[in-house]
This record gives sequence, C-alpha cells and structure tokens, in this order.
Amino acid sequence: MSTATRTATPLRDVPQSVSVVTQELIKDQLMTSVADVVRYVPGITAHQGENNRDDLVIRGNRSSADFFVDGVRDDVQYFRDLYNLDRVEALKGPNAMIFGRGGGGGVLNRVVKEAQFEPLHQFTLQGGQYAARRFTADVDQPLTGSVAVRLNGMYESSDSFRRRVGLERYGVNPTATIAAGSRTTIKLGYEHLHDTRVADRGIPSYQGRPADVDIATFFGDPNLSDVRARVNLASANVEHRAGGVVIRNHTLLGDYDRFYQNFVPGAVNAAKTQVALSVYNNATHRRNVFNQTDVIYSVSTGRVRHTLLAGGEVGRQVTDNFRNTGFFNNTTTSVLVPYANPTTTAPVTFRQNATDADNHLRTRVAAAYAQDQIELSRHVQVIGGLRFDRFDLQYHNNRNGDTLTRPDNLVSPRAGLVVRPIAPLSLYGSYSVSYLPSSGDQFSALSVITQQVKPEQFSNYEVGAKWDVYPDLSLTTAVYRLDRTNTRSTDPNDPSRIVQTGSQRTNGYELGVNGRLTSTWRVAGGYAYQDAFVTSATTAAAAGAQVGQVPHHTFSVWNNYQFHPRAAAALGLIRRDDMFAAIDNTVTLPGYTRADAAAFFTVNGRLRLQANVENLFDARYDVNADNNTNISPGWPRVIRIGLTTTF
Repeated sequence: MSTATRTATPLRDVPQSVSVVTQELIKDQLMTSVADVVRYVPGITAHQGENNRDDLVIRGNRSSADFFVDGVRDDVQYFRDLYNLDRVEALKGPNAMIFGRGGGGGVLNRVVKEAQFEPLHQFTLQGGQYAARRFTADVDQPLTGSVAVRLNGMYESSDSFRRRVGLERYGVNPTATIAAGSRTTIKLGYEHLHDTRVADRGIPSYQGRPADVDIATFFGDPNLSDVRARVNLASANVEHRAGGVVIRNHTLLGDYDRFYQNFVPGAVNAAKTQVALSVYNNATHRRNVFNQTDVIYSVSTGRVRHTLLAGGEVGRQVTDNFRNTGFFNNTTTSVLVPYANPTTTAPVTFRQNATDADNHLRTRVAAAYAQDQIELSRHVQVIGGLRFDRFDLQYHNNRNGDTLTRPDNLVSPRAGLVVRPIAPLSLYGSYSVSYLPSSGDQFSALSVITQQVKPEQFSNYEVGAKWDVYPDLSLTTAVYRLDRTNTRSTDPNDPSRIVQTGSQRTNGYELGVNGRLTSTWRVAGGYAYQDAFVTSATTAAAAGAQVGQVPHHTFSVWNNYQFHPRAAAALGLIRRDDMFAAIDNTVTLPGYTRADAAAFFTVNGRLRLQANVENLFDARYDVNADNNTNISPGWPRVIRIGLTTTF
C-alpha cells in the first residue's frame, strides 16, 4: 500500500515528491533519530526544536506536529527512535487529502516492522566515543500457521561532546499478525518509549554569527536542565478483502507524558564579557484516540479503470499544559553570567508568572474523504480527491476560568496527472491544499483574538518526473511553488488588531536518487534548491524577508560499495548553504561540508561488523538553531562500532 494514496500504487505513479529512507540505509549509518534520517532527504532540514523534540522545516514550513506512524497522527513533541522501523517516508507538499489538518510543507511517516511468518532473530550492539552504548533486538517468530509475533527492543546511553550533556532511553514494541481466514488479517501492536536527556539549547550569537566559544561550552546549569518523555502507543489494524473490495480499519491510542526544563542563552553584551540567561519548565500530558476506515474498490468502465477510495476518520485529543518561569534569587527572570564561563549554579526558584500556561484542551475531528485514480490508458492516469474535516477545539484556561472554542470546517482538494511515455518513466503535475487551524499545530495559541482567526492555507503546485532506471534504482525530480496564506499581520491602521494579509512562498527544486547503480554499488541522497520568503508582511517579518533555517542549496549523497563478498566501504557527503537562524535575518549560520565514512565486514553469514566515522575531517560547523541566540554546534569527528548477529 502506498501511504500517499492509501491504495496499491507504485511510488513511480504517485503525483507527488516522496522520499523513502530504507532500513538498509538506517543500518548502514547506525541512525538513531529523525534528525539522522532527514540528512539524506532533499527539501527537509532538522530544526533545533529547543533540543527537546523532533522539529522539521519542510519546504520552508516548520512543524513539530507533522509526524505520523503507519499513517496515523503522532503529533506530540518528543524525540522518536528508529529501532522498530521498517522505513521512513517523507511525503512533501500539502497532504490534507490523506492526513488531514497541518502538513503544510509535508509529513514524515514512520512505518513500523510487522510480525511476519518467517523466523528472524537479530541483535545489534553499538559503542563509540563519549561513552556511547546501544543495544537493539528484533525477534520475529511464527507461532502457528495463522499467528506470528515480533518483539523489537532498544536501550541506549550516551554522553556528548557538549559538556555534561547526555541521554538515556529505552523502548519495547511487541506486535502480532493474525490471519483470521484467507480474507481477513488482524495486526496488533504496542510500544513503550522512555527518553531522558539533558536539555541543551546550544550557544548564543555575537555580531550576526555563532559565538566563537569552545563547542563544548554549556550555557546555564546542566543539573537543572532535563527532558523526560514517556510514550505509550497501542494500535489495531484490521483488513478484510471481499471480491474486489478492500476494507481497512486502523485504531491508534496514544498516551504521552512530557516534561522539559531548560536554560535559554540570550544576548551577549557589546563588550563580549557577559551573556544573559533565563530558565523555565513545561509539562504536557496528551491522550490521543484516532480511528480510520478506508474502503477501496477497483472497477473498469469500458477501457477506463478506476481505483476508488472512500473513508473517514474520527479522533479525540485531550491535552494539559503547565509552565513555570525560573526566578534567580527569587526576584528576576534573567541573570547575567560571564561570557568566558557561562555554566552557572545560581539558585533558581520556579513559579508561574502572569502569562505562563495552565490550560486544558479538548480537540475533536471528524473527517470524510473520497478519491478516484482513473487510468485512462496505460500511458495516462488522473487522480482527484476531496476531504472534509470538522475540527473542534475547546480551550480552558485553568488560571482565570475562561473557556474558548473554535470550530473549523476544512475542505482539502487534491488533483494530479501522471503521464507514462514509457513503462519506467512517469511525468506528473499536481495541486494540493492543506490548512493549519488558528490554534497552531500544538493547540497552544488560542486566545480571544485568535479565536476569530481563519486557518492558514497551504497551496502547492508541482511538476516532476520519476524514472526507474533499473528495477532497483530510481531517480526523481520535482519543481514546485508552495504558497502559505492567511498568515497573521498587524493591522497598519490599528496596531491592536490582527489581520490575515500575511503570506509566504517557497519556490523549489528537488533531485533524488535511491537504489543500486550496479550490483555492488548502492547510492542514496539528493539535491534541493529552496527560496522561502515572506511575500506580504506578517507579525514576524516584513515582505522580502527570508524564512529562517531554509538554506538555498543542500546536497547529500551516501555511497556503499561492496568490493568483496564479505567487505564493503561507504562514503557520505553532506553540503549545506548559509542560512539565517531566524526570520529577522540578523544572524547567519555559515554553510558547511561534512564527510562521513564506514567500513563493513561480514565474518560469516550471521555476523556483521561495521565501523562508522562521522565528520571524517573534523569540520567545525553549526548544524541548526531555535532562534538567534540558541545555536547547536555540530558533532566533531566521532567513531562508532556496530556488531550485528542474525540467525
């Protein structure tokens, strides 16, 4: 099944840019995080996200909520792991017809390993510099001819090149597949993930560039900086086939408990002798329930073949947020510390200030959608779809007792044309729309003013080509224009009012490659050009401003060459252009080039040893930021070893 259409459609025939990071590439690079994955996805950069969550900028649009697991929303802010994944899919451009609200720049979908009816026992040990230790297990076992179970597990502990920074996390994910007769399949799963780490907001800037400090320098008190996330996900997927009809129902229950407390570097004074620090903490508890039902039917009318999709989604999310501000010496919310020695143990008292959040939110969604993939001939295919979402938010302020509500009716169309002049080549054009409700992607921005604000709209116009050069080598290219409208702006005639005249545009080009150039040479990566800018003034920036964290040029490629039946070597190259840290365009993160390398040795059919070197030439670079004064230095050269046994 293609996630992009929810039907059995080859990627080549999907009129949309889709990048797939395979399990093979994840293992090659010993990837463990979403940030690792998107290094090799054109058009996506990892945002710092205050270093307490996954946060992406996709085609110039930032989101911490456009994450999905097996096609169902997984929108809480936390760090996801890769230990239980079959692959990661990046679907670029608005995706509301399939995924609903949000997804303005695109979405990231994690596809979880399922229980199969073939035994597998695989264990991996990883170790490296900075006390890095990681263990993963993948055990797949059929119990009978109709029942199979699988267990994936992970434990990781590591320090960092950043002084007194580290993490510890573990996860377990049992799944089961039940063949209930020849036509019905039931898939069950549960995941528990626990993640703790030091919250590290990075380094400040000085005179428009990242500060020239030792990359290990911690700003604040690491003993009072921590992130904790506890995630429990339970899923049930039932698929039934009856004649030419496929009925699929998917339920996902999620319980998320998250806390973070962090010091925030501020401005450095002109003399470069002092830097400001502030601190706060935030707790979120969210309970999600989503249920999706799809009905797929294929029928021919004369020479025209239709693949029809009709479905619906219902969901409910309950969220509690609570925030405290840190007061130094119980009086002030900011303190100046020496620039040369910014690690502090100044006493801090936490309590709420006048604007700190203490709220309870309930969101409900009910959606219906329909799609028709029309094969006019073996050379021409048309796709059209429409989705209607009813999105209701109730926001209760526990501090003053106010309750606000905001209902939205969202209509999201999708249209595409695919032309196949020859069997392995598809040329396409597409148009799609998505919306972001006024409460924001984490429902945290509803107020008396924003209660009246219409959703932001994202409209994507795209043409592209997909060529399966060989059965296992694909080239993709896309040119697009993505417009974001209904963005908030200050009324020029009344500064106390908000008007929705702001807008943003991203013009871009993407080129991707994935597969085998020869039987011994694998390659993955791509190039992206992005020009993301404000077209009409918003509350954040004037027209013409460049969107932060969107470099004009990015390039990445990973080559794996099997030069012996038992030995292989790999070389990766990552290049990123200069980019602004924020939309005010006052601080620039310099571009950089980074090389990675790896060597692989198969001792026998069951044992594989690998050595990975990240940042081979020990380049000094800054990878991303949260704002102008929270900048994350990139890792120096680091060596990791992996040992995998399979039987």
